[in-house]
Amino acid sequence: MNRLESNPKVPYVVGSKSPTAVAINSASKAGEWIKSRLGGIHELNTKQSPHDLVTDVDKGAEAMIRKLILTHFPDHDILGEEGVAPGAAASAAALSQAGTSDYLWIVDPVDGTTNFVHGFPFFCVSIALAYKGEVIIGVIYDPMRDELFVAEKGKGAYLHGQRAKVSGDGVLAESVVAVGFNPDRNFALPTNLRGLNALSGEVRSLRAAGSAALHLAYVAAGRLSGYYEVGLNAWDVAAGALIVAESGGRVTDTAGAPYNLGVRHLVASNGHVHQELLDVIQKADATGL
Repeated sequence: MNRLESNPKVPYVVGSKSPTAVAINSASKAGEWIKSRLGGIHELNTKQSPHDLVTDVDKGAEAMIRKLILTHFPDHDILGEEGVAPGAAASAAALSQAGTSDYLWIVDPVDGTTNFVHGFPFFCVSIALAYKGEVIIGVIYDPMRDELFVAEKGKGAYLHGQRAKVSGDGVLAESVVAVGFNPDRNFALPTNLRGLNALSGEVRSLRAAGSAALHLAYVAAGRLSGYYEVGLNAWDVAAGALIVAESGGRVTDTAGAPYNLGVRHLVASNGHVHQELLDVIQKADATGL
């Protein structure tokens, strides 16, 4: 894989033929194309609910990313959001089938599609690479801000080539925490609302910007101190979970068990406020478990 300087003041360096370089290149090219299509959607459909959107841009971006990855790694497998039927059961089945792969790329071509459709500039490309079920590379690219978040297992996380670091907030009362409004109106949304209601009285402020991957990237960058959501999929969080962990944060399920690709109910934080977050969510019966 690529060479990474141990000195946090030295810019991040990527070898041109590494899987990290391929992930960065794929996310960057797809992101720029997505940005160019803002306001130019030709096909808009719904998936599991009227609130769960998919566009021709999502499909085109995923096809582009697949082609770029397979050009370099034709023997690797790819799990992409647009190739999976909607719903928790279909997601779990797709992940189970893909989990037999040694090398598995996990791709969300547009995380924050509803934002993209409405011109709200908070969406991104998320690409992760897992080796035998463990995420080893995570890349998130925000084309609207031209921000690239990159992490490799055991080598730290980087933003703009400089080391990313979680916030130093020590208590929830001083923390800004993100939450999500999941499109699953029958199970996930009511559960998330219980958690949101409980957290609202415990934190400095809440945010719900509509992209799980970018929420995680913002935790890694110290812009948020925590993030909670029930009903997520592997492609929503695989890259972001590694980026948070490599920035010094903590990622678990809502019961506090360590993150793995099968986790759908997620808590991420700077580590300092993690137990407080878990306690509030569990007390509110908002774990989803």
